Amino acid sequence: MAYGVTSTSLLLAFGVAPVVASSSVHLAEVVTTAASGLSHMKFGNVDRQAVFKLILPGSIGAFAGACFLSNLPGEIMEPYISSFLLFLGGYVLFRFLFKFNDTGEDKKISLSHKQSIPLGLIAGFADATGGGGWGPMVTPILLSRKGISARKVIGTVDTSEFAVSVSATLGFLISIGWEEVNWFWVLTLILGGVIAAPIAAWLVKKLPSYLLGIIVGGVIILTNVHTLINAFTIMKEWMIFIYLSLLIGWTSAIIYAVRNNKRAS
Repeated sequence: MAYGVTSTSLLLAFGVAPVVASSSVHLAEVVTTAASGLSHMKFGNVDRQAVFKLILPGSIGAFAGACFLSNLPGEIMEPYISSFLLFLGGYVLFRFLFKFNDTGEDKKISLSHKQSIPLGLIAGFADATGGGGWGPMVTPILLSRKGISARKVIGTVDTSEFAVSVSATLGFLISIGWEEVNWFWVLTLILGGVIAAPIAAWLVKKLPSYLLGIIVGGVIILTNVHTLINAFTIMKEWMIFIYLSLLIGWTSAIIYAVRNNKRAS
């Protein structure tokens, strides 16, 4: 969740150009998403039918987005995409906090071609142009469907991202060439991602689904609030207030959910 968005944001903070940051992150993700996908499959977190339905449109969208970003700054659309994701993140957190029901939670991700094609195309395009976004965009949309297992959604999205990363990388290499890739950042991101991937997959397997949903919802909200704050000129005092309020609210939601489910069990 949010590996690309977080990594790209950090690279941009260090003064790396958007197209170089996105291409470097996606090249690193070819390795890290492979490690993540294999880890999730090992722990049984993947719905393979949903993966196959997302791979083709996601790959096409990512390739087109990479070629597009090479000619136009991708951050132009970031505030609009982040606003949409912020709403979805809030919905996911609310659903798992107040309306979560274990009944039928382990059923497969029912995804038709009419749903997977536009979702894959848009999310893949947004992922390449924004330096990340496949996870933050596809995850909340799938989680918003009732009766779907949170761990299955996360594992499925992470596994399908391998193909998206490969396609985005090919688009960047064709458009800008190998010389624009920052190999120091690529190797650093690969090292950290490969170490973290199996640990994260194990946590997804072990954590209760209601808690996992709230954690994911909070990550989506924090990630996209951060993007919006960077997109607009906001005073430092207000930034601190916004972040503290979100962290306090998120922590309170986790505590409330844990206590509420302990009473119910």
